[in-house]
Amino acid sequence: MTTAKTRKASRGRTPTGQPNPIDVHVGNRIRLRRTLLGLSQEKLASLLGLTFQQVQKYERGMNRVGASRLWDIGKVLNVPIEFFYEDMDIDVAKQSPRMFSIPNNEAEFLEEEQNKFNDDPMKRKETIELVKAYYKIPNRTAAKHLFDLIIAMSKTYDKSNEENE
Repeated sequence: MTTAKTRKASRGRTPTGQPNPIDVHVGNRIRLRRTLLGLSQEKLASLLGLTFQQVQKYERGMNRVGASRLWDIGKVLNVPIEFFYEDMDIDVAKQSPRMFSIPNNEAEFLEEEQNKFNDDPMKRKETIELVKAYYKIPNRTAAKHLFDLIIAMSKTYDKSNEENE
């Protein structure tokens, strides 16, 4: 017979009692975006009406983030909900309870999809440093001009590549 305490302790955790890897991944993505924006845990907590300890537990995956809370976090961090699930390793995705009951061919499809994202430039240290530096520019008008320049340069690069092909 399972006690209420046992049921509560296992909710959302692995059979060994560890946080679910998907919850850890979501927490890592929260931390990534928070740091890219230069926010402290205290500041994010204040914007969400939480304590910094709660934010800390979310970021470590110790506490699961509910749907309404994830919605609020996405709004405060100015990212869509999908952001928190991007770049998830296939082995982490396999920790979803649903993954234990799907056919192998569907699991193989998910692996193929994951391989498409392995070369994601958002994982590069250079990208993270560039974004951090951009948000540190105090003159937001100058930052916007820099942004526009980069977009214009990338379009020029795309056109010159098409001409060479």
